[in-house]
Amino acid sequence: MLSRLSRPKAVAVCALPVVALLATAAFAPLPFSVAQPGMTANVLGENKGAPVITISGAPTRTTTGQLRMTTIEATGPDTQVSLGDVVDGWFRTDRAVLPRDSVYPSGNSVKEIERHNTEQMKQSQDAATRAALKYLDLSDKKVKVTLKLADVGGPSAGLLFSLGIVDKLDGDGSGGDLTGGRTIAGTGTIDAAGKVGAVGGVALKTQAARRDGATVFLIPKAECSDAKAQLPKGLRLVPVTTLNGAVDALVALEKGKGSVPSC
Repeated sequence: MLSRLSRPKAVAVCALPVVALLATAAFAPLPFSVAQPGMTANVLGENKGAPVITISGAPTRTTTGQLRMTTIEATGPDTQVSLGDVVDGWFRTDRAVLPRDSVYPSGNSVKEIERHNTEQMKQSQDAATRAALKYLDLSDKKVKVTLKLADVGGPSAGLLFSLGIVDKLDGDGSGGDLTGGRTIAGTGTIDAAGKVGAVGGVALKTQAARRDGATVFLIPKAECSDAKAQLPKGLRLVPVTTLNGAVDALVALEKGKGSVPSC
């Protein structure tokens, strides 16, 4: 037998499951990662006491300025992200809420993910070396390049690795530096043919770049709109699609002549 509740009591009873659901959701782990601007590193210099780029088999040049690769720092693959973390991330410009599967391979253990990121970094370094040496018309049988960047995984530093190799071996091709003495940052994958690919997280990477003194940011052309949405003041975007185009843009910027692409 059912009895009729007064309206206030009925509302209170109906509200209880909703409150319980919200309370559970607030503390339950969600399939998201929260990311923020990460570290940057000058590929022309040292990282944690070791040169990022070491070259043998060909004369190298002393460079000025900086070429800074950029990263994002995301919550770990085994970190529990709650509804509160997600809501907080949505309302902050220095945070981004991303589906966990877009940051880490789905279903993999922490060790498997670390191994996957390390392998991606190794493949990126090999491709960056081949692209740079091909651009300079040098043989990888005579010139040996070693790239070392501690505690960083993934392929997104490829473009900056290639530019660093080019700058150390040839500069702007006429005795000057690719950087023109500036602090230049960027992101982008690269393949052995020198094609630049998109990476994601560019709005956070531009913040990291500006924080660490960059005034120019090289970006895969396809990601211009994402970068422009929250572009830090004082940072100039230069979109690129190939290593050749990136070098040409930096030379034009350095010499103040020619066309420098913009988003």
